[in-house]
Amino acid sequence: MMRIEAEVTTAVATSAPLTAADRCDRCGAQAYLRVELQSGGELLFCAHHAREHGDKLKEIAVKVVDETHKLGDTPASAASEDA
Repeated sequence: MMRIEAEVTTAVATSAPLTAADRCDRCGAQAYLRVELQSGGELLFCAHHAREHGDKLKEIAVKVVDETHKLGDTPASAASEDA
């Protein structure tokens, strides 16, 4: 019997920025927080649910990508229209 072995390598991909297409796993709103788990999975949360579950998420997270700062940003075109 011939035994065939393959060399397997794993690469860790960097997290892509969250987009409007990323939705909260709890309510479906736009996600601003990505929690990467030890199991390799990920959870996405809107700012509201990220705050609500923040302490527990920190306990299980390998990596957290927090983009809630985007909520305070005003697009340049909207800022100039108000003037």
